Amino acid sequence: MTIAYESGVNLFDTAEVYAGGRAEIILGNIIKKKCWRRSSLVITTKLYWGGKAETERGLSRKHIIEGLKGSLQRMQLEYVDVVFANRPDSNTPMEEIVRAMTYVINQGMAMYWGTSRWTAMEIMEAYSVARQFNLIPPVCEQAEYHLFQREKVEVQLPELYHKIGVGAMTWSPLACGIITGKYENGIPESSRASMKSYQWLKEKIVSEDGRKQQAKLKELNHIAEKLGCTLPQLAVAWCLRNEGVSSVLLGTSNPEQLTENLGAIQVLPKMTSHIVSDIDHILGNRPYKFRSTAPSLDAPKQPQTPPAGNGQPCYVQALHSVTMFSRDFCFDELYRVHLRGACSCPGMKRPVKHSLYQQGDPLTPENQAL
Repeated sequence: MTIAYESGVNLFDTAEVYAGGRAEIILGNIIKKKCWRRSSLVITTKLYWGGKAETERGLSRKHIIEGLKGSLQRMQLEYVDVVFANRPDSNTPMEEIVRAMTYVINQGMAMYWGTSRWTAMEIMEAYSVARQFNLIPPVCEQAEYHLFQREKVEVQLPELYHKIGVGAMTWSPLACGIITGKYENGIPESSRASMKSYQWLKEKIVSEDGRKQQAKLKELNHIAEKLGCTLPQLAVAWCLRNEGVSSVLLGTSNPEQLTENLGAIQVLPKMTSHIVSDIDHILGNRPYKFRSTAPSLDAPKQPQTPPAGNGQPCYVQALHSVTMFSRDFCFDELYRVHLRGACSCPGMKRPVKHSLYQQGDPLTPENQAL
């Protein structure tokens, strides 16, 4: 941590579940021992798995408040800068989650709140609930992002960023060590993949897709040599070059790894459009950014041809289809649908009243369902 802090790193992320809370204790002890100014640090923690009891898990109001109080006690801090919901909780209403997060912020226990491993639809629902009840919406999402995992950060989150200001804090830039190249000739005994708890990682590495990834890494290594850097430095710089990424979280097991990864800052200016294009060519996995051809919701209503057996035109059916089939792609329509209180759609836990249905519109079976 001293190496990171003296190198300009100011954000340190932890969670109540890490080492059963001991990670928060160690982080707090180091901050106190070093006498670092609290105002110079950005400390974040995550809530969901707090203990064995049923009431010590999830995102209920009870656990969010009690869990954050426990984290602050372990870290010996008065507040955290960002408290994250470490995963979605289908057993807790979204309104309860947003209200609890707003409460801990208003009580001075956190400055902001964010999400981790949430879908774009769930983030959008939280934002809509916050705006509906004058509460505080999430400000960022923690998402996995690396050379072999691109869809969410490059396609879905940018729409949220431009529409509602949600940023991206990414983790696992080296794909659990796969991108370091250390698995090129098998599984080293001292590696993470050799541990019993990481059997899934071992299976992923030795699979056919894993072997294809290793072949691509060999080609990427030539680009790294051309830029005068290591493969891990190239991978971290590649994550940083994305304008939608606010922070890249690094996880290292020794000072040497940390120093090497921090060297990615020097590589960042070399990440030209030509270099990025070469990397995309080798990877062959650049996500396709879907552009909707659906009409704007602000356009004048045009009656549709009614279904067979229905003698009335339907206006609301078109709106429902826009919501149904855009999901994680076309947030231009989806964003306005949610802000204007439109119909329910996949991913929404509760239907919302349809405010666009006006008196005099045909009461078709489709409208009745909405």
